[in-house]
Amino acid sequence: MKQKFSTKWKSSRQKRKQRKYLINAPLHIRHKFLASNLSKELRKKYSRRSFPLRKGDKVKILRGKFKRKEGKISQVDVKTLKVSIEGIQRQKKDGTKINVYFHPSKLQILELNLEDKERIKSLKKSSKEEKQEGGKNASEKK
Repeated sequence: MKQKFSTKWKSSRQKRKQRKYLINAPLHIRHKFLASNLSKELRKKYSRRSFPLRKGDKVKILRGKFKRKEGKISQVDVKTLKVSIEGIQRQKKDGTKINVYFHPSKLQILELNLEDKERIKSLKKSSKEEKQEGGKNASEKK
């Protein structure tokens, strides 16, 4: 039997293989697919473009019916790779309200939820690595 998910697989041009990788990925890897881009201020502060979404992050919607609206993330669904935002709901025909789910690529992070120590560590680690790489590149150019 063929293996469902391979950690050694890098990339392919074939859409079916890309889809297979996404669908069969374990949850700890799927969490990385839930990354969204950072606002300009956060990009400068943490010197990185994107970061995985978490409950409590403040985001801005960039596409669709709710464009330009902001809110905190209330739910992150790692299985379907979707996120719901507080206060953004759709009304059904019978009058009940349901949450609207967004794909992370259609969102921008405005504020990070920094209650978790591990998350703070990963942010600091990435900024240190980039500063070191910048220093190496600058010395090589001379």
